[in-house]
Formats: sequence, structure tokens, C-alpha cells
Amino acid sequence: MNLLPSENYSSPAVRAALSLDLANRYTSTDHFYMGTRYIDEIQNETERLARDVFRAKYADVRPISGHAADMVVLTALARRGDKIMTVGVQNGGYAGISADGFPKLLGLQVSEFPFDRGKFNIDVEKATAALEEEKPRLVVFGASLFLFAHPVRQLAGVCQRTGAYVAYDGSHVLGLIAGGQFQDPLREGATVLLGSTHKSFFGPQGGIILANDHEPSLTGAIHPAIVDNAHWNRIAALHVALSEMKKSGRQYATQVVRNSKALAKALDEQGVKLLGKESGFTESHQTIVDVQSLNEGNRLARRLEEANIIVDIGVRIGTSEETRRGLSEREMERIAELIARVWIEGEDPKKVRRDVLRIRREFPSIRYA
Repeated sequence: MNLLPSENYSSPAVRAALSLDLANRYTSTDHFYMGTRYIDEIQNETERLARDVFRAKYADVRPISGHAADMVVLTALARRGDKIMTVGVQNGGYAGISADGFPKLLGLQVSEFPFDRGKFNIDVEKATAALEEEKPRLVVFGASLFLFAHPVRQLAGVCQRTGAYVAYDGSHVLGLIAGGQFQDPLREGATVLLGSTHKSFFGPQGGIILANDHEPSLTGAIHPAIVDNAHWNRIAALHVALSEMKKSGRQYATQVVRNSKALAKALDEQGVKLLGKESGFTESHQTIVDVQSLNEGNRLARRLEEANIIVDIGVRIGTSEETRRGLSEREMERIAELIARVWIEGEDPKKVRRDVLRIRREFPSIRYA
């Protein structure tokens, strides 16, 4: 039973597209290769569909990962010596855009949003003061531990006054955004929405960049600087996933959030301590166990793995993949009980495993495909 919030289950149609002969092909923006007109059509149609699903005027599907999309945005919108502001790693921010990540290679200074650990979100009042004082060139919302919508609308005006670009790394919540849940960054003041296409969004592994307006600097930073061959089988598979999202995304995203809320409530009732309790535990595809250290998280994750329940050492518990398999609130209560039997009651994980497998056998197919 996969409860990793950073993974999902692709449909047979998406997987079929990944196996196409396109996996062995190249193309180039300067048409260096001949015979690529159908590849060009695939890219154009996939970007058209992405603009439709996300209500964006600009889309580029060539980044081969969410991290590559981050690299493009940082390269395009900031210059050496500029300051950027992100969520700190200790508050669940993404390490790839921290002071030790890609910004270090670009010579960027990184400051962190003031964060309210009780609400598990950016502190709007303190962030307003920090933005006005530090005047970063680029502000990046989004995180890896992502429970609640970030205050894009509340802080976008401040960013505009201080001259900051606003980016939103929706890697974890992209499927919820596409399904009309969580929040809508491009309507709330973000210049750019970027992310991974394989977490709450149920496509192949890859990245995407979206914007309200055409951004030549983004396009220029992609090829040939960061992406050369864009993996055209992946882009074909992404088209299939976007088609599925357009048809069933709202129902899927709604159920993901319902399942997360039900799982969090049930875990709390079972005595499992969670982050974000002050704000209702979660509004996204994940809930987070409040472990005191990665060592404690590692112990919990390993014991759950023995029971065939897969989480990370965070301990983030995601509902996207199991929602895709058709599980609903009732099953979330059963899962919470299984987790509590391992973690709270100290039961032998091998005994719990039998009940995990029983639930898995009840849901052999895939939904929203």
C-alpha cells in the first residue's frame, strides 16, 4: 500500500504511451533533425491541452523533472547576486531551491519565509515585513511538506510593490490545482506555476512550466541550456494524463482531499500525533506525523514497510495513489487503524501485513482513467 505523497499510479494508457518508439527519438527547435513533424505536433498539442487544463496562456512541457523546471525559473528570473525567498527546509521547503541547492550554483542569496509552525504555514504579517525589508528579486511559494494553501493572494501585492517575481512550485499539489482544489496560483498573483507531473498529478515523471503570459526568458532558459532531448514518449504520456485530468480531475482531486482529511482525523483519534492540528491537519493530498527526529521517522517508516505500508522517513502520508485505486473515507479509517496498530500498539508488523493485503485485493483496478 503506497502512501508516498511524491508518487502516484499512472493508467495503462499513460504507461502505453511511455513505451512508444518516441522513447528513442530526438528533435530540435532549429529543426536540425528531419522527420520530426509528428513530434512537433505532439509537443504543440500537449502544451495546448496543458494551457486548457490549467487556464494558462503559456505552457512548456519540455523540463524533464520538477527540479529542472525550478532550474529554468531560477535561471530565467534571477541573476547572480540577487536574493530569492523560499520556505526553509526545516519548515518543509524543497532542498533543491535552498541555500545548498541550485541557487548556490547560480550565486543567488536565499532567505526564508517567516513560518508559523502551529498553523504550519507562512506567517503573513511577518512575511510582509520581511519582503518589504529584504526586497528579493524572486519569491517562490510551495513546499515538500505541503498541508495548506500558501498565502499567494495576501502577499502578491507586496511582491508587486517591491518588484519581485512570484513563482509557485506546485510539484506536490499540481493534481489538486488541475482539479480545482487547494488553490489557483495563476489567478492569485503568481507569475509562474511550475511543478512535477507525477505526484498528486498522475502523469509520467517529468516537469511542466505554466504562466499567465508568454515569458521569452523562460523559453530561452530551457533549450539548449537546461533541456536538450525532452523525452518525447514522456510528453506523449503527459498528453494522455492531461486528457484524463481534464475529464475526471475535479472528482479525483476532491476525493484526494476528502481522503486526506478522513485519514488525518482517524489517525488523530487513534493517538497518532500530527502536524497542523491547529488548522485542521490538512487541506492537501498529505498529512504529516509529528516525529521528533528523522531517526524516529526512520524507525516508524521501517516498521510500516514490514507491514507493506510505504511512507517516507518524514513521515508524510499521502492519499493520491490509493485514491486512484478507488479507496475512500471508509478505507482511510481502516488504514489509520493499521498504522496505529504498528506505531501506537506495537503490534508485530507481519500480522498487520495480512490486513493490508486484504484491503489491496479489494481494489485491483484504477479509477479516474
